[in-house]
Amino acid sequence: MRRYLVRRLLALVPVLWGVSTFVFLIIHLIPGDPVDLMLGETAEATDKAALRSALGLDRPLLEQYALFLGNLALGDLGRSLQTKRPVLETILDRLPATAELAVASLLLAVAMALPLGVYAATRQYSWIDLGSMGFALLGVSIPHFWLGPMLILVFSVGLDWLPVSGREGWPHLVLPSLTLGTALASILARMTRASMLEVIHLDYVIVARAKGLHESRVIGRHALKNALIPLITVLGLQMGALLSGAIITETVFAWPGIGRLTVQAIHSRDYPVVQGCVLVIASLYVVINFLTDLAYAWADPRIKYG
Repeated sequence: MRRYLVRRLLALVPVLWGVSTFVFLIIHLIPGDPVDLMLGETAEATDKAALRSALGLDRPLLEQYALFLGNLALGDLGRSLQTKRPVLETILDRLPATAELAVASLLLAVAMALPLGVYAATRQYSWIDLGSMGFALLGVSIPHFWLGPMLILVFSVGLDWLPVSGREGWPHLVLPSLTLGTALASILARMTRASMLEVIHLDYVIVARAKGLHESRVIGRHALKNALIPLITVLGLQMGALLSGAIITETVFAWPGIGRLTVQAIHSRDYPVVQGCVLVIASLYVVINFLTDLAYAWADPRIKYG
């Protein structure tokens, strides 16, 4: 187990290096000049040159890249071109909001998906099965940028039940988490149904029923537990989707997280902030997938890591 952990941790290094290199090149090779955005196109050429030199943008691209990697190895993501604050400090200020939204969306999705998937599998082809799968299809088909405004129109503007935007308490969390968690709940419900259908007719489930065990115990302890591996895989992959979907959702609801910070930095061409946000999101995605691999052994003791 220890050897496996060391190998996986070492494997993270080239992945993160590749992500950081890709992000650096994309950000620096797209058209546009951040100096023009900061000073305006009508600024004096000497002022532009002085600012470009102060920011290090007048250096060759390879030199900028080497400096970027060196600072990154020291945990220095640079300073924002707009606020002059350290990028890492800015991201850490926004990270709790994104984590809160992601966890709330995940819990909401699991709370909706597991009962729907289990009931659909145990009552195959019934109206519950058809209704839950119809909900799953609808949830996957609706994009975040449409669902969010629709929820605002209904529950905030029309009914005046919930706030439109901001982060000042749990009422502000309801609509963003519902927007972000619906698609995950739809995918997870379909996967739960498919996994349960594979195991509820196997011999050990039939034997458990023959022993006279209560149906809830047969389904919960014997069937659902053995159907968890595909569900853990989906959850691990979709946590990355939650982070990427948070960019849209946080923008719609003005949620002060990393996603909204990324959009704001892109609009202002704040290279260091964009790079830092993407690197943090990519790092979280890699770590989540690493933890997902470890969760397999918890769900199925037969899985051993050599």
